[in-house]
Amino acid sequence: MNALQINKALDALRHDPVMHYLAEQFGHVITVSDRYETDHAKALALLVVEQQVSFKAAHTIKQRFLTIIDGLSHDEVLNLDNDMIQSAGLSRRKVEYIKNIYQHFLEQTPVYTSMTPQQISTSLIKIKGVGQWTIEMFLIFILGEPDIFSKGDLALINSIKRNYGLDPLTDDALDRLIEQWRPFNTVASLLLWRSVEQKIYFPNTV
Repeated sequence: MNALQINKALDALRHDPVMHYLAEQFGHVITVSDRYETDHAKALALLVVEQQVSFKAAHTIKQRFLTIIDGLSHDEVLNLDNDMIQSAGLSRRKVEYIKNIYQHFLEQTPVYTSMTPQQISTSLIKIKGVGQWTIEMFLIFILGEPDIFSKGDLALINSIKRNYGLDPLTDDALDRLIEQWRPFNTVASLLLWRSVEQKIYFPNTV
């Protein structure tokens, strides 16, 4: 997504008072480019690194992992000793998942520009270690899909609870919000993430 597309989404979301407030706070800084990566195998591997760890830990591990694989082809990454990859701070299971990803892209080179998000999801979910959250982050940050919301992202759920005063948050209430933000769920998500990161919430619910 480019700046023009983000601004269009921000304008459309402003009918929602919470989104209007968050757009005023963060609309000028949100982006999907900070995690963009043209090598899709590497992009998915980095998302696997992020699974179930803190942002700070993920950043450190990713930098170590990138140093290990620097300049290597997909085939060369596959041939790396597992212990070497694990030395970045990864579990044996995550090393296995990362190699599954590189094997997948060694065997095929999908043209995602000609595929729908559902087709992409159906393709990637076949890779052991790549789940729905990983695919949704890939769709947002790597492919720039404009209407993606990850129900499994805890930070998003916590942000909604705080900003909308919905705790507990029911499935029906969440679905209504997702429908309300459509077709701009990606930008809504970026605003919600920034809100919880900065600990700045819609004031009427605090």
